[in-house]
Amino acid sequence: MRRTDYEGGALVSGIRRRDFIILLSGVTAAVRPLVARAQQPAMPVVSFVSIRTHETSVRIAGAFRKGLNEAGYVEGQNVTLEYHWLDGRYDRLPSLIADLVHRRVAVIATPGTTPAALAAKAATTTIPIVFGVGEDPVKLGLVTSLARPGGNATGVNFFASEIVAKRLAFLHELVPKAVRIAVLVNPANAATAEATLRDIPVAARAIGLQILVLNGGD
Repeated sequence: MRRTDYEGGALVSGIRRRDFIILLSGVTAAVRPLVARAQQPAMPVVSFVSIRTHETSVRIAGAFRKGLNEAGYVEGQNVTLEYHWLDGRYDRLPSLIADLVHRRVAVIATPGTTPAALAAKAATTTIPIVFGVGEDPVKLGLVTSLARPGGNATGVNFFASEIVAKRLAFLHELVPKAVRIAVLVNPANAATAEATLRDIPVAARAIGLQILVLNGGD
C-alpha cells in the first residue's frame, strides 16, 4: 500500500511533495507560451465591401491587395482582410455595416460602391472609411472638401458625372441616326441613379438626343 501524507495542509497521495512541485512547474512552463500568444493583440481587420459579385470584383480585389502590400500590409501576416460580396443586394448593406461597426474593424473599404460608403459614413464617425465614388464626395457628404477631407472618410472620385456628355457623344457617333436613347438605372442604388437622372438629360439635350429612362434593378 502506498503511503499517504498530509503535508502543509495539502493531501499528497502516491507522489512526494518535491515531485509534485516539479510536475506543477513543468505544466506552468508549457502553458505560459500559450497564454502569452493568447494575450497578443489580434491583427487589424480591413473589411472590403463590394456590391458586386466575387467573379466581377476579382480584378478590383487584386489591385486592393497589391496596394496594401505596397504600403507594407500583407494579408495573413500583419493584417486580416475580409471580403463581403453583396451580389447586388443593396438591402443587405445596413446590417453588414452595422456588424462591421459593432466589431470595430480597423478600416472599411468601399471601392466603387457609393451606397456602402454612405452607409458606413452614417454608421460611424471613428472607423476610417476608404471610398471610391463616381459622384462628388463633397456633395454626397462624405468629405468636407477635396483638398481637406476631414472626418473619418477619404478616397477617390472617378468623376463619372463629368464624362456623361462624352459617353453620349461617342454613342451618338456610333448610331448617328438615333434620336432616342434608353438609359438603365437601378433604383436600389439611389445615389448613382439620382446622379444619372440629373446629369444625363442635360448632356442629351446639348446634342439633340431624347432620353428614355428604364429601371434596370431587380
